[in-house]
This record gives sequence, C-alpha cells and structure tokens, in this order.
Amino acid sequence: MKAYKLVRLKRDGSIGSLFIDRKSDMPYGEWLEAEELPTKGFKVNKGWHCTFKPVAPHLKEELSNGEKRIWVEVEIEDYAVYKKPESQGGWWILANKMKVIKIMGLAR
Repeated sequence: MKAYKLVRLKRDGSIGSLFIDRKSDMPYGEWLEAEELPTKGFKVNKGWHCTFKPVAPHLKEELSNGEKRIWVEVEIEDYAVYKKPESQGGWWILANKMKVIKIMGLAR
C-alpha cells in the first residue's frame, strides 16, 4: 500500500528519521524492517510512522537549527491504522515494513 512519511533531510542529501535512530540513513528503494528502539522521551512503538496523506500539521518543516524536513512516498506492508487528533493529521499508520519509493520535497 502507498503511504507518506515525513523525514529529515540531512546536510549530505540523505534522509533519516525525525526522532528515533536519527543517525541512520533511510535508503531509497530498499525494504526496511521496523525495529524496537527505545529512545528517551518517546513511547516505545515498533514500526514506521506514516500517513495516508502528506499532512502532519503539528510538525514543522524547517527548524530554527536549520534542519529541513521533506515528505517521501513509501510503500508499506504489515501495518496497523490508528486515529490521531485532526491537529496531528487524523489517521496514522504504523508499518512493520517500509520502502521509500519517491522523494516529494519540502513539507507544506
């Protein structure tokens, strides 16, 4: 199934997760298995957080430290859907498998 994910655009042009496992790159066109990676300040959720539309109103596209975030189109497998507040974009997906298939550009 097609979905969307907001990712961090790194200075070297690679992409990575916004919050969990920030040091790792997210390769294009490769299936990625979700891992359980406990991170201080975050609830432990094994899975890739994605959306049905490229919308996440609660997350900024450019941070004061210069970090930029972009949307990517992903293909997902083995996922669950859950309801979030509309202020966070509504319905979200937690996928166990994900593959980046298209880099879309800056968040809006």
